Amino acid sequence: MVEFLIPGVRIGHFTDEEGRTGCTVVVFDNPAVGSAEVRGAAPATREFALMEPTAAVNRIDAVVLSGGSAFGLAAADGVVAELETEGAGFETDHGVVPIVVGMSLYDLGVGASTARPRADDGRMAARSVTTAFTVGQVGAGTGATVGKWRDAPTPGGLVHARAEAGPLVVEALIAVNAYGDVITAEKRDAPTAMARGTFDWSSVATPFRSGENTTIGVIVTNAELSKTECRLVAESGHDGMARAIFPAHTGADGDALVAVSRPLVEAPLAQVRMLAAVVVENAITSLAEPRP
Repeated sequence: MVEFLIPGVRIGHFTDEEGRTGCTVVVFDNPAVGSAEVRGAAPATREFALMEPTAAVNRIDAVVLSGGSAFGLAAADGVVAELETEGAGFETDHGVVPIVVGMSLYDLGVGASTARPRADDGRMAARSVTTAFTVGQVGAGTGATVGKWRDAPTPGGLVHARAEAGPLVVEALIAVNAYGDVITAEKRDAPTAMARGTFDWSSVATPFRSGENTTIGVIVTNAELSKTECRLVAESGHDGMARAIFPAHTGADGDALVAVSRPLVEAPLAQVRMLAAVVVENAITSLAEPRP
């Protein structure tokens, strides 16, 4: 089990009984500020236009990471319904509207392609949220794999990392389902060979599979940031992703990150951005480490 150190952040999972797919819900007990960035070419997202710094709504209530490709975005509907019953959301003249951002990865090739998180599954995950949670092949990471670019996939999964600098905390929760490899000492051979002009391009799986991958996640900090600053933190998180996965952000991935501020402490934006890159990189590369 791991735990979010930042107060007011709770995590819940739904995992398919047959281990094919799932979803992970990150709920913020108090309104938070957030923004996002996509760098992969095949994203499946919900409410990302609202995450633009120029958009009117300046709060976020939850983030949903899910399997199931575009079908899996339905899990966010259940989270919206659950938060509505709790009275959480953006106040309008005719009711409260929960602001729930969603991202999905492609795992339809694991078991039956009809297995995908639905609204009821998202609601179940929202009801189970807690500060202590599991990582690995659970929730959104249930059907995740990596290393498909050379047609030799290995298990991916849900990973977490944290960095602290005095009172400042930055945490990342990432569902890794990459077309490329998670970079380890053994996996550095490909970029090295490419730089030398000796890479065997016949080893790359053909055709380049489009849209069957995607690494998604959420970065949370206790630093007080604006929506524009959260966007910059999301950008830095993608730098960490590119250091941890090769190749990253391909036409076969829909890589997307949401950065969220729980405004509790003051910290320089540059420091938050550096730590965001570090925690995303460390979270992803932890996939290659033995689990206790």
